[in-house]
Amino acid sequence: MDRDKVRQAYASVADLYIELFGTRERVDPDDLALIGRHLATRTGPVLDLGCGPGHLTGHLRSLGVDATGIDLVPEFIAHARATHPDVAFHIGSLESLDVVGGSVAGILAWYSLIHLPPEELDGVLGEFRRVLAPGGALVLGMFDHDEVGPFDHKVVTAYRWPVDEISERLSRAGFVEVERLRRAGEGDQRPHVAIAALAKDR
Repeated sequence: MDRDKVRQAYASVADLYIELFGTRERVDPDDLALIGRHLATRTGPVLDLGCGPGHLTGHLRSLGVDATGIDLVPEFIAHARATHPDVAFHIGSLESLDVVGGSVAGILAWYSLIHLPPEELDGVLGEFRRVLAPGGALVLGMFDHDEVGPFDHKVVTAYRWPVDEISERLSRAGFVEVERLRRAGEGDQRPHVAIAALAKDR
């Protein structure tokens, strides 16, 4: 993934993105419920990777989660810090986390993997597994499709994935799927899939 290209693309539309998507109310209630089921009961730190404006990090914090948000885009982090002053936010990359291995209880990666070329996904999932403690939870949100491929996302090129392919890649990285949630596309909404998985013992 060209991190600079992605960062610049989101920075150029940060205000509009925040207006359109930057609140918990913009998230489907079923998605919020799934996130809560798998991350709200975690004891220990939870990372919201690719947190954007920080609305889901703030949601996790409101559920009593020790949540930290990490994102590439300084404009998003500035907004998140101003909006959720009681939550920690940092600029960083999900490809190389400055976190001790096995020290994290949960990870939320909500549409933060969509700009990764397919050949880079396994490495990032491996990094997630490195930092998660055994039994730690990972919740992903992705675009659903019947084959892997790029499309013209409104901000910068993104990728869609078949849900079974995501599950297989999770398994290879050391996870076991425990729940999935799919929604068909409707209007200008593309088909959606969310997967919750647990880190297997080494």
